Amino acid sequence: MTSRIAQIQSQLAALAPRQTTSTTGTQFADQLSQVTDGTTTATGSSQGEAVVNAARKYIGVPYVWGGTDPNTGLDCSGLVQRVYKDLGYELPRVSYQQAEAGRPVEGGLANAQPGDILAFGSPVHHVGIYIGGNQMIEAPRPGQDVKVSSVYETPTAIRRILPDPSAAVSPLTAPSGRVAAGTPYAALFEQASQRYGVSSKLLAAVASQESGFNPQATSPAGAQGLMQLMPATAQGLGVTNPYDPAQAVDGAARLLSGLLDRFGSTELALAAYNAGPGAVLRYDGIPPYTETTNYVRSIMSKLEAA
Repeated sequence: MTSRIAQIQSQLAALAPRQTTSTTGTQFADQLSQVTDGTTTATGSSQGEAVVNAARKYIGVPYVWGGTDPNTGLDCSGLVQRVYKDLGYELPRVSYQQAEAGRPVEGGLANAQPGDILAFGSPVHHVGIYIGGNQMIEAPRPGQDVKVSSVYETPTAIRRILPDPSAAVSPLTAPSGRVAAGTPYAALFEQASQRYGVSSKLLAAVASQESGFNPQATSPAGAQGLMQLMPATAQGLGVTNPYDPAQAVDGAARLLSGLLDRFGSTELALAAYNAGPGAVLRYDGIPPYTETTNYVRSIMSKLEAA
């Protein structure tokens, strides 16, 4: 009976509005510790522990059918979606859709890693987050709270959302050398390049694309300054005044350095700068957003002409 109730709940939840796939400034800021801290992005296990730690924050939240707000309650897929959203990853709303997100893990629990999504039932009616040691964090059913449970039955699917750090990536394509004579704020780009290992030409091309080298620019979406940082992103980077060119370039260089390390490709780093890392991971490449594809193409053209 419980299984049938959960199945009906999942079917009803499918009628709810879908979440958008773009990453908001707040979500992007939540991820900055991941893209700028080498200890977090170095291995799959450390990323998985970040997921587990994010999930542990919700232990004790009551189960509420259809719940997506931890202040009032979460259901199983609401918990999974919320945890990954806290880390900047956009997942579908309902359990059977989450059982198709990311990429499959073959070989059962023996090959599962902390942070993987465990799906149960056919059709899928329940999901949890694996934490290792044959345990998971789940929102079990009405009358219970989010808790750590044993993996009580064989999952019908195990899905890995996190990127594979051992996967081969294309080499970085950012050019070396100094920016062209007469480039606005050239000294700031060169200083940041030396400090963070990001090409000064890449920084200049981003500034040109983002603001036309206007340090007072503000976009309709609220992005600010020379490097067009969203307020939440700037805050996460420690930039107190994004309209200050020195702070803006320093913050953008640190952000791009982390994105380049994470994705191993200039094109993907630029896509993540524009649309957010979660969107790049969701589409396993440059997201199919017109703005983002044009953005990447334009900056890469600037680099080729530099």
